[in-house]
Amino acid sequence: MIGTDLNTVLPELILAIYSMAALMFAVYFGKDSRANLIFWLTSIVLVVLAAAIALAPAGTQTAFNGAFIDDAFSRYAKVIMLLASAVIILISRDYLQKNNLFKFEYPILIALATLGMMMMVSAGDLMALYMGLELQSLSLYVVASFRRDSLRSTEAGLKYFVLGALSSGMLLYGASLVYGFAGTTTFTGIASTIETGELGLGMLFGLVFLCVGMAFKVSAAPFHMWTPDVYEGSPTPVTAFFATAPKVAAACLFARVMHDAFTEATGDWTQIIAFLSLLSMFLGAIAAIGQTNIKRLMAFSSIAHMGFALMGLAAGTEAGVQALLIYMAIYVVMNIGTFTFILNMERDGTAITDISALGQYSRIEPARAAALGILMFSLAGIPPLVGFFGKFYVLKAAIDADMTWLALAGVIASVIGAFYYLRIIYYMYFGDEVEPMNGKMPAVHYIALMACAGIMLFGVVNLFGIEGYAAVAAEALLK
Repeated sequence: MIGTDLNTVLPELILAIYSMAALMFAVYFGKDSRANLIFWLTSIVLVVLAAAIALAPAGTQTAFNGAFIDDAFSRYAKVIMLLASAVIILISRDYLQKNNLFKFEYPILIALATLGMMMMVSAGDLMALYMGLELQSLSLYVVASFRRDSLRSTEAGLKYFVLGALSSGMLLYGASLVYGFAGTTTFTGIASTIETGELGLGMLFGLVFLCVGMAFKVSAAPFHMWTPDVYEGSPTPVTAFFATAPKVAAACLFARVMHDAFTEATGDWTQIIAFLSLLSMFLGAIAAIGQTNIKRLMAFSSIAHMGFALMGLAAGTEAGVQALLIYMAIYVVMNIGTFTFILNMERDGTAITDISALGQYSRIEPARAAALGILMFSLAGIPPLVGFFGKFYVLKAAIDADMTWLALAGVIASVIGAFYYLRIIYYMYFGDEVEPMNGKMPAVHYIALMACAGIMLFGVVNLFGIEGYAAVAAEALLK
């Protein structure tokens, strides 16, 4: 029995053993001299695990009495998270070296956070859910304040820690309420309890508190308050990580809990998530208009995009889950490309974050400007770029679920949000000429930027098959 369980959790087990072994190796053999090796080795391990999970046999396996679920849904999310984490580690190297932050702890913390995310999307029990969530959060608290000599970075880490602890407390309180009324912590047990009777008031309160805790992790309004300050204050590679893999984990965890544990109460939780979606789309779209700091702007952009992703979940259907998964895959690629560009916004070795510094940038670096322009158009959801199809799928899912009002609100929010993306393009091509940025882009960064822009441009053919994989994953979750 234990052998079968360990075989089911083998990717997580390998990543946990590697992280501990890498930590001990670096400390014992000289942490400074081994940092570069740890960076490359961690990236390779993450990519290999992603490939192994992608090629794993189809089907659903459970471990530890249903506390851990390995199915097409979790595998889809894990592949995206592992690849995103590997790319973030690779593009972080040059930035961290230039800023005297090149420490072996960074990739190990990213690996541990990724391990927590993998646990989150495979959770089949409230205890397993909380364990994965806290493993991810504890690692992120540290990397948020990774620049210890920076007041802003320390402030970002402290804010994230305090607000994260508050959200974890709310989620844990919700879990305790659900356990008290259901008599079990397993998702299947909770679902069967609801199936045999009405959703009582206590269970409803538990559901609301669970939604609040998960909405914080996905940075959905009105639980977004940590996002702008943490995005702005954290080192840029850390901000890039915050904007990618953890968002996938939180969104997929949200879908897992709602559809596995509360599938019989769809009419109750779809209303909650529709409200979160509506508020997030408009707050992100409107609040970003006045931002001049590009990292802060991307924070509000993230809030708006999570609103669109939650629209798919609010539909409460298989098509809605498929739309959510497609949207998150596209969102991750767009953000990796955008933050790769932001990493190289500097003048005479000093990092620049003000968008006005992009004035006439297309004359100096036409290829980079064109790549960022494609990413901005895609983030705005302008056809025929891939970003448009992400929004198309969630809007269609909402309409098919008789939530036309939410889809119309999404279209309006998308039009409002297009302003601040197009403003960046305006600065690059038509803005006032300013002292040019002269940061040299490393080869890894250039490849990542061009690859992400290329995916947004050429993915319109068949979305690289993501649609089919997302359909299989959604089917596995709802069967």
